[in-house]
Amino acid sequence: MSHIIRATHQVPETLAGARLDQAAAELFSDYSRERLKTWINTGELTVDGAKAKPKAKLHGLETLTLQAALEEDTRFEAQEIPLEIVFEDDAVIVLDKPAGLVVHPAAGNPDGTLLNALLYHCPALAEVPRAGIVHRLDKDTTGLMMVAKTLTAQTRLVEQLQARSVSRQYDAVVIGRPVSGATVDAPIGRHPKDRKRQAVTASGKPAVTHYRVVERFRAHTHVRCQLETGRTHQIRVHMAHARYPLIGDPLYGGRPKLPPGAGESLKEILREFPRQALHARKLSFIHPLSEEAMTFKAELPDDLLMLLDYLREDSETMR
Repeated sequence: MSHIIRATHQVPETLAGARLDQAAAELFSDYSRERLKTWINTGELTVDGAKAKPKAKLHGLETLTLQAALEEDTRFEAQEIPLEIVFEDDAVIVLDKPAGLVVHPAAGNPDGTLLNALLYHCPALAEVPRAGIVHRLDKDTTGLMMVAKTLTAQTRLVEQLQARSVSRQYDAVVIGRPVSGATVDAPIGRHPKDRKRQAVTASGKPAVTHYRVVERFRAHTHVRCQLETGRTHQIRVHMAHARYPLIGDPLYGGRPKLPPGAGESLKEILREFPRQALHARKLSFIHPLSEEAMTFKAELPDDLLMLLDYLREDSETMR
């Protein structure tokens, strides 16, 4: 199955001298530059009915015609996996991801992922790259994600992410007691010796995380993090770099810290907490079609609420 896109634009005189791929990006702004370049190369985007190279110079007043087939991606199977949908319309899905759900199929997780669940929930997503997924959460991070239902919506949401105009706020429970909030501005890249991990490294990509204290306990702190960039494992790496690693983080957390004299219940939950204590609590973006500002919040999941209750009870008991 495929869906045919048809569109035509006349090149305005203001774009005289521009390259074809540059003019196409401006005139067919619903689609990404990469996709438009592919269509130029395959002859699905033509100049006055003829195939041209992406670098071809335009004189102005040419007719650019796009007639392209959006092929369904049949590599991935639709699977009936429950989803907690927070909001949905013709362009966007906002969902609250549970712990344990991988976002995208990979070598170790060929199916049973959020992508498989989305294809079942909305079969038309087979025509959108990555089933509309525009950003990811780690397998064991809970909380809000946005998914685009059309190619246009996906292009515009990705542009917002690249422009850093999407606001993403997370709750985390960390080991240690920061005196106050701070900003971690440290580049992140692949760990030089362990490919499963990321690290703060001079050769990494720019990464900025702001955090502030929500509640302090005897040896732990509930913090709220605001992402300025969206690198893999960013909050986990940055908080560990600041020497406040997340409780339960198997890659960056180190050994559990047990407050002196802590009760057995608290000791057990700190030793056995099954995932990094991280939740995407708030997501704000501009709707890709209506251009309305949208904000969503997801309450803390039960496991984090219970963790905070035990830490709070311990602090009050040991005052």
